[in-house]
Amino acid sequence: MFFSIGTNQRTVTDGPVRLAKVRAVTAHLPHTLRSDARDNRERILEAARTVFGSAGLDVPMREIARSAEVGPATLYRHFPTKEMLVAEAFTDQMLACRSLVDEGLADPDPWHGFCLTIENLCELQARDHGFTAAFMSTYPHALDFAAIRTSSLTAAAELIRRAKDTGRLRPDIMLDDLILMIMANNGIQASTPAARLAASRRFAALMIQAFQATPGSAPLPPLPRLMPTVPVPRHKSNQSKHSATRG
Repeated sequence: MFFSIGTNQRTVTDGPVRLAKVRAVTAHLPHTLRSDARDNRERILEAARTVFGSAGLDVPMREIARSAEVGPATLYRHFPTKEMLVAEAFTDQMLACRSLVDEGLADPDPWHGFCLTIENLCELQARDHGFTAAFMSTYPHALDFAAIRTSSLTAAAELIRRAKDTGRLRPDIMLDDLILMIMANNGIQASTPAARLAASRRFAALMIQAFQATPGSAPLPPLPRLMPTVPVPRHKSNQSKHSATRG
């Protein structure tokens, strides 16, 4: 049997063939949508790390969506709350922080392990400016994130205890001093990421010397130029004196 439509002719047996082709095409659609969703999720997380790192955690969610080039609905579909977005964006950094502390604890020399952890934490923070804001944030519902931070602080306290037992670490150093160090290191401003990293390394060396029970005289890492060179004006009284002498 034939159905004639203009000059085109199709048999009834073409129906199942075309249906099979449609099913073959649509079978790939869910995978494509999932791939698009994954791409959007990664773009949102990358934008969140960048924006939170430069502007802090108070930046509106719409700014994250704009930076990721997605609609607000897409953003909230993946991350219904800001605390979920922050936790997801910085979980890797929190795990890296815990790993660095564990590395220090594994060092057979407790003082060397303590110093190594200070250096590595400052470098981690210098490479990712948003890490400090996330670490210092308090999101009670982001349980996994909070649990990682709590375990990191507990391990850091053990790191301090071991270093004190060697007599090399000042006996009055507390866990809050490491938090203070992290906050201070976060304030370093530099014109380039490389300069920020170099400044952070020097800051870590200064902190280690300050933490020592007996201050040492180990050479500090080189200091990068953090501010443009400013000419120092000559004192007016000296200028007047020189003018009077010449007269």
